[in-house]
Amino acid sequence: MTHFGIICPPATGHLNPLTALGGELQSRGHRVTVVNVLDAEKKANSAGLEFSAIAESESPRGTMAQVFKERGELSGLAALQHTIKSIQRTTAIVLQHAPKVVRAAGIDTLLVDQLSPAGGTIADYLDIPFISVSAALMINEDVSVPPCNTPWNYRSARWAKVRNRIGYWLVHRIRKPIEETIDEYRREWNLPPHHSPDDAYSQLAQLCQQPAEFEFPRENLPKCFHFTGAYHNLAFRESVDFPFAELTGQPLIYASMGTLQNRLMQVFETIAEACMGLDAQLVISLGRETSQASVPKFAGSPLVVGQAPQLELLQRASLTITHAGLNTALESMSHGVPMVAIPITNDQPGVAARIAWTGCGEKVKLSGLNVAKLRAAIDRVLMQDSYRDRVTRLQTANQQAGGVVRAADIIERVMSTGQPVMNEQ
Repeated sequence: MTHFGIICPPATGHLNPLTALGGELQSRGHRVTVVNVLDAEKKANSAGLEFSAIAESESPRGTMAQVFKERGELSGLAALQHTIKSIQRTTAIVLQHAPKVVRAAGIDTLLVDQLSPAGGTIADYLDIPFISVSAALMINEDVSVPPCNTPWNYRSARWAKVRNRIGYWLVHRIRKPIEETIDEYRREWNLPPHHSPDDAYSQLAQLCQQPAEFEFPRENLPKCFHFTGAYHNLAFRESVDFPFAELTGQPLIYASMGTLQNRLMQVFETIAEACMGLDAQLVISLGRETSQASVPKFAGSPLVVGQAPQLELLQRASLTITHAGLNTALESMSHGVPMVAIPITNDQPGVAARIAWTGCGEKVKLSGLNVAKLRAAIDRVLMQDSYRDRVTRLQTANQQAGGVVRAADIIERVMSTGQPVMNEQ
């Protein structure tokens, strides 16, 4: 039996897939502990996993809710800068406090989210193995594809690689404060320096919850990199009350802007107006706790809730209107639901670009969002069979990739052999 520790950002889009993977490992007889700030405890408990808190005084309960509230009111570069600043702060906190907590809990292997760059350094310091997991869009650098935070389409031409190289240079500049924080601790702990962001990832196994078919053609991936398909399991989700009796039986359009970029009310208003007159029922999830009295009134009288049981609704949906968060995209794909994407920031432009590239949906830029453009995209996706055909092919590819079962198999192979597990494809 191995005692795994999970280190990931304390956000729903990271905790949901990582705790689903942890639940699979726990079902195989391993111990799994989520190591995080107190705001992550509820998610860990819902998944039936153990929890060890870090930085209880620096990050008391409610801290992340305020951070996410601020980010939810931003978009574009401002939201990305807010995210980077938050990651830098979290990186410093994790490096300062997590080693002692991991050691005290008796954890002997770490599962480290790619967007928790401190995790690999902690494993190196404690001299324990770690495995990298990509819960958001994979961020491994490869000049054959654009950086994940850009809306750029894939092109194989030489000029595109020059464009991509410039994009990665800009990403390095933005991420520099995070890398400097990690470098400082690596020097203090007498660890060799990182020469590139890829040095922070595991050399034993790197797991990605995208199916390979939902990624641009890459030329340079580590031999230990595995596309395993999505990690989601209803059994490990928090229960959410929802008025199922109010569903009319019409084709269902599910609209969610996630749990972070969810306070741009103009976007929800545009969605509601664009869906008016359709022979469909619109369900809007605001992505945050709210009282019934504070639920906004939107055109067309859609069913509006603060939080929604996303997996259950996707079983009934004909279309998802999404911010292009990777988890919502993968969960829609897993249920064979085509999408209209309105990316806001972070990796969402990259996810939206892949939605359009694979033909499983349409993307509409936030800067040009209006009722007419959004309605035209909705009509195309609902009326043209090609979108559903392509998302069905991706659904099959995602199922065949193996999900948490294959990911857990790879992890157990690493633990049984102590050697890297190579991609055999």
